[in-house]
Amino acid sequence: MSKHFKLVCAVYLILRRNGKVLMLRRFNTGFMDGNYGLVAGHIDGGESLFSAMAREAKEEIGITVEPKDLEVIHVMHRGCESPDYERFSVFIKTCKYSGEIKNMEPNKCDDVRWFPVNGLPPNTIDYVKRVIENSDIGFFSEDGWE
Repeated sequence: MSKHFKLVCAVYLILRRNGKVLMLRRFNTGFMDGNYGLVAGHIDGGESLFSAMAREAKEEIGITVEPKDLEVIHVMHRGCESPDYERFSVFIKTCKYSGEIKNMEPNKCDDVRWFPVNGLPPNTIDYVKRVIENSDIGFFSEDGWE
């Protein structure tokens, strides 16, 4: 039986308001704990990219976003430590949502708050920070291949 290459795909929500971006501090997840990131998660089998983003927004911060209101703004191909897989990260934005933002996963996140785009916390995940701060980054980038 041959071993097949795997590409893990994740979605990231860039939610902005008044020059600020919503960030979550990871906690007890086993990946980048103690660092700020975005609402994010893996795409489950049998769901579209935008459906996955809508699901993650509801699961993590309790808001409802409609897939039709989402827009892909950046795609990143990320290398990683494992020779068995690589990561494909899709950054998505929306300006429309309903509901009140709240931490729905306190077992995985210990802080949810708005930060100025030009004043992100120093413990922001590097590749996330690059996408948020660089409006001229373009549609595609790579990370972790050096």
